[in-house]
Amino acid sequence: MQYKNQLRNFYIPEEQSIYLLNTNDAKKLKDWVALCISELKKLGYKDIALIGKGAYGFAFAGLDASDQSCVFKFSRINLPQHIQERLADEAYMLSQVQHPNVPRYITYQVVKKQGILMMQRASGIDLEQYSLQHGRIPVRLIIDIACQLADVLLFLRRYHKDGELQPIVHGDIKPSNLVFDSQTGRISLIDWGSSVFAQLDANGQYLSNNVMQLMSADLQSSNARMGDVYFIGAEQRSGALSSPRFDEQGVAGTLYALASGQSCRFGRKAIPARSLGLPVEFATMLDSMLADDPQLRAQAGDYFLQQMPRLKQLVLPDIALFDDAPVLPVWVSPQLRELDTVVYSSRKSFLREHSEEDGIAYVDDVQLERYYKNYLEGMGETEKAFVAAVSRLARYPVVGGLAIHWQANGVYIDSSLNLYDAKLSRSFALSVNNVVTLARAIAKVGIFKACLFNARNTIHISRDTTHSPFIAPADAVIPYQLAPVLSSEDASKQHSYFEDGKDPDEQLILPDAIMDDIAKLNLIRHTGCIIFEVTSLYMKIHSYYRLLDPQAEPEFARLLQSILSKVSLISGEGVGGFMKLPYKDTRFFSHQAQQAHCFYPANPLKLVGSAAKAD
Repeated sequence: MQYKNQLRNFYIPEEQSIYLLNTNDAKKLKDWVALCISELKKLGYKDIALIGKGAYGFAFAGLDASDQSCVFKFSRINLPQHIQERLADEAYMLSQVQHPNVPRYITYQVVKKQGILMMQRASGIDLEQYSLQHGRIPVRLIIDIACQLADVLLFLRRYHKDGELQPIVHGDIKPSNLVFDSQTGRISLIDWGSSVFAQLDANGQYLSNNVMQLMSADLQSSNARMGDVYFIGAEQRSGALSSPRFDEQGVAGTLYALASGQSCRFGRKAIPARSLGLPVEFATMLDSMLADDPQLRAQAGDYFLQQMPRLKQLVLPDIALFDDAPVLPVWVSPQLRELDTVVYSSRKSFLREHSEEDGIAYVDDVQLERYYKNYLEGMGETEKAFVAAVSRLARYPVVGGLAIHWQANGVYIDSSLNLYDAKLSRSFALSVNNVVTLARAIAKVGIFKACLFNARNTIHISRDTTHSPFIAPADAVIPYQLAPVLSSEDASKQHSYFEDGKDPDEQLILPDAIMDDIAKLNLIRHTGCIIFEVTSLYMKIHSYYRLLDPQAEPEFARLLQSILSKVSLISGEGVGGFMKLPYKDTRFFSHQAQQAHCFYPANPLKLVGSAAKAD
């Protein structure tokens, strides 16, 4: 049950920043990457670079002898053998799929017991990154992506093997597995690690026509693999027999996420597709594909495959239907800073329908460190979408924090959001607004707090035994920035560390000596957070500080150094910390269960013409 402890205190990021790894783990990772690059160079490839990593392996890009761009996938060598062998399965499945929207399989080989899958590299960037860069995806592009995905699904559904119908299920369709080439408009479906041959056809019938095969087949056990729980449908999540319907659900979740600027499918009840400015027929179809009723989902899936060629003919000029200005204050820095943003959040009981103890067990096929499937399983869909929306904020170079208070009469939000890339301000505003919209749709009373900090500032401390104290390195410093002086009006509204009371999600009790220093810090005008994360042999001190009173800098620096000198007094394990917002500027929002419907206009050219005349 080792995973239970990891689930208690968690980060929500896509993948753990190398800056959060302890020294030994970070060195192992760097050494492993260097070894992979070395082996690929020995095989004659050049310009090798790491382009991605996940729970099961690493992906590198490079050029072959004819300067063709390739991708190489390695499985993590410390995984059980049967998990490592999945790379060979992925190679076989990819070799079966020859389609213009799927990168070409090249070869699979084993070098020193290490499997390497080699394939053509898709041109462009993945749609999750594109969404983070651009925010709300234009309707024209959404329809074009949908049409290409419908074509891929039809191809997979009609696949024949040895003369018999044998549909293929990709099993993990999501924005980050779709690479978009803005030059050609083409998308490429990548990462076939969850793909299998379907057990059922789209109508739920067993695929084999041979009675002996049916009798010998295991008709109770699913061969399906777990895709991303933020995008796959209910049947795949619950372990049903594999079917082409699985990929329809992945497509529906993907199109919905791209159209709404989210990183999951779960916001559909609070932010329905019919509120996203899409053509009414397409929006209704998308909502139906995401509906609770399995029969309606299947009907909508069939309609999607049949009607996308016609819907592609719609005339869809780019029209601004929404005011995407942020509804919370966002400070955009004129300077560009490279940050590894991490969000640490409290998880109040109101976000859970079941105790964390219920049903938490290690599931071999789930990337628990990333998806927290069992944790999410106990939450309502809108709550899941809210947690994912807060997580999405950490995909931007941003530091700060949020404190959200749900009351009977509405939602009160205090925030400090500091973005360090002006080009991303439009996209970031949409992500912030989605957090607020989803928060308004949660009808329970409670508090949720999140700190956003730069993982590069994390201080790592280790000890050899639990009997030794943690000692901060002699050169360790808790960094801070000097910020412009607050106006007298803002300074009078300063926000305290302590006014929200003790956070029941924190298990680590800090010693009185450190609490005394934090209380003194609280009297100095500043904003930021400090979080102590302690396991048996490791301590991490995460922080983000902006000092708003330059005259207090000597005392501020002294108190931070004093805190570091007293970490040896910390005993116990868990997480504890404090967040201070710059001043009291609470924003109030009424409860709103669902965003109002908004469709793309039936006659867009008339609207475009009117706008041109007005100019």
